Amino acid sequence: MKLVLAIVNDEDGNKVLNSLSKAGFSVTKLATTGGFLKAGNMTLLIGTDDEKVDEVIGIIKEKSQRRKQITASPMPMGASASFTPYPIEIQIGGATIFVLDVDRFEKV
Repeated sequence: MKLVLAIVNDEDGNKVLNSLSKAGFSVTKLATTGGFLKAGNMTLLIGTDDEKVDEVIGIIKEKSQRRKQITASPMPMGASASFTPYPIEIQIGGATIFVLDVDRFEKV
């Protein structure tokens, strides 16, 4: 048995969650916040059999696409109050996925 941890952008989270549920996977959703943009994420916990891990990852990939977004540059450490942020293009979306071995699973 495996535990798949997937961190997805909030904009993609419900699409991923609904698709995994429709495919018969049990999913637990946690609301989380990312580091660089301080933006909302969704962390999904999916327990599945070893042979279904690729199916889970395929659904996540299909429903959480990377895209570009324009945002203000972060204020550097030690910058003065006169610092003027400038627009920068960043990649958002996609997913960060971890697959972990599960030694024991019980549903009580």
